[in-house]
Amino acid sequence: MKYEEVLRHISNNEERLRIRYLYALSSMSRDQFEAFRAAWPAIATERRRLIVRRLAEITEQSFEVNFDSIFLMALEDEDSQVRAAAIEGLWENEDRSLIAPLIRLMQSDEAEIVRAAAAAALGRFVLLAELEKLDSAIGARIEEALRATIANHAETVEVRRRAIESIAYSGKDGVRKIIQEAYDSDDEKMQSSALFAMGRSADPYWRHLLLTELESRNPELRYEAARACGELELSSAVPRLSELALHDPDPEVQQAAVWALGAIGGKEARRVLEICYASHDEALRDAAADALDEMDVWDGMFSIPLYEDLEDDQDYEDEK
Repeated sequence: MKYEEVLRHISNNEERLRIRYLYALSSMSRDQFEAFRAAWPAIATERRRLIVRRLAEITEQSFEVNFDSIFLMALEDEDSQVRAAAIEGLWENEDRSLIAPLIRLMQSDEAEIVRAAAAAALGRFVLLAELEKLDSAIGARIEEALRATIANHAETVEVRRRAIESIAYSGKDGVRKIIQEAYDSDDEKMQSSALFAMGRSADPYWRHLLLTELESRNPELRYEAARACGELELSSAVPRLSELALHDPDPEVQQAAVWALGAIGGKEARRVLEICYASHDEALRDAAADALDEMDVWDGMFSIPLYEDLEDDQDYEDEK
């Protein structure tokens, strides 16, 4: 397929966008990219949105493609939906040169959707810093920007909660307090992000709250609590997670509980997953199959849970 044909199709606002042409945009040469950049402004807004969204979807499905040059260009697009989709498309990019643009977008972009996407994207760099794969000074700069966003009550809840989810990877002082304050909020979206952050924090301190929230009347909170229990591998959550997996009226909560049981492992978790695997519900059956596969991969590699209910109840009491 000639690149001129690809560019003609991509630029044609009247022609239905075909996936096979999008694959041809992967790893473009310098000349090809310059031609693409020159054609981009003339493409209709709706089509630009569709192109970037489809490229992001392809990136998520295939590790063999690379559209980063397009996503980086699209960070400066005049349309906020294009900019937000470009950030999503860069989810795998760990180049430190991306940090400054993400901080700028989080702090000053006019569109909430872009600021929120940028705040969420910074999380992977917090994790890299925590794993000492990123210079500590750079990590500190990212955390400072996230903390400022979290503390800015003139900012929207959506942006602030995404920043909380990102900073949760950090083991630095004050992060527990940030998560606790989010959990104590009257806003259920903020509470949901707090539960998400508890799981991401790798901090077993939160196990008591998570076990409580498995009983929440709000399915979104049950969902996040179940996922977090799985992240922390809380074997004490298995009985309640089993009930959720088998009987919760919300299918997404069921699937989250199934995932968590697979992450925690053990005989009882396997027994429940096998019941789910025999279900007539296709989505639940598929989720159980994935969880069982995950258990089989890890079975025998680790015989001790990472975050079991250790003798640290006093630590929890001291910090309440």
